[in-house]
Order: sequence, then structure tokens, then C-alpha cells
Amino acid sequence: MSVKFTDYSENALVEKPAIELFAALGWQTTNLYHETFGPDGTEGRESKHQVILPNRLRQALERLNLALPNDAIEQAFTELTRDRSTQTPEAANRELYRLIKNGVKVTYRDAEGNHTTETVKVIDLQDSKNNDFLLAFQVRIAGDMYLRRCDLIGFVNGLTLLFGDC
Repeated sequence: MSVKFTDYSENALVEKPAIELFAALGWQTTNLYHETFGPDGTEGRESKHQVILPNRLRQALERLNLALPNDAIEQAFTELTRDRSTQTPEAANRELYRLIKNGVKVTYRDAEGNHTTETVKVIDLQDSKNNDFLLAFQVRIAGDMYLRRCDLIGFVNGLTLLFGDC
């Protein structure tokens, strides 16, 4: 029996087993090597600079907050996707962590015209079945100076929560 060099590749030893493990855990998996961009693109990203999946995020916010009006959902979506590039990575991550953990406070006018403040849930921390889990592989992410091809990125409700070898 001969052993092929590809049997000892990063893809064979790390990526493929990780993808299979996440799939066994109930995550959807997808290869984004040939991703297309725009609202009707593969995952709805506007460009390689965007690190969230906007369509999945918006759908999750709507699904987890059925009693809230569209205005509240849009405010939360805007806050979650706001450009944080002028912050230190630590400050940006801390801010997003708090929004994910505690929800996004929004104020809107209710049916009677009164200002109402509510918290928009971002991830259901009580029942994981209410969340959308996607492990994407071969994802291109563009920064100010470099273009990276990430082997694995884990998205929960459209938000990037896991990076594997970028």
C-alpha cells in the first residue's frame, strides 16, 4: 500500500476532520471559495471586507425577536454591523461581546406613538436550537493591507465567532 503526500496535508489532517466534526454537531457547512457578493450573492456579503453574513444576521434578529417592529430590528442590525475599525481590536471585541451577551438596546415608537425601549436578542443563549450555525471554509477576507483566505470561519446567526487559520 502506498501513501500519498496529500494524505498528510493540512486539508486532510485538519480542515476536513474539523468540517466533519462541526457537521456532526449540527452546523451547516459551506465552501465559499467561489463566493459571489451582493444581496443576492452566495451569503449576502457586500464584499470581501465584510466579516458578517448580513442576510443570516437579519433573519436571526427577526426570528429571535418576533414581537419587535422592523424599526427595532434595523436599529440592532445597524449597531451590530457598525464599523469599529477605529477602535482597538480589544475594545471592538469587548463591545460586540456585550451586545451578543446582553442584547442591543433600541428605542422606537410603539403603535400609540410612545417611545419604547427594548432589548433585541442577538443569540439565544438558553436554547441553541434557535440559532443559525454555519461553518464556512475557504473564505476570503480583505483588510486594509492584505487579502486572506481563511480555512474555517464559524458564524453564529451571521456573526463571526470562530476563526480557524486566517
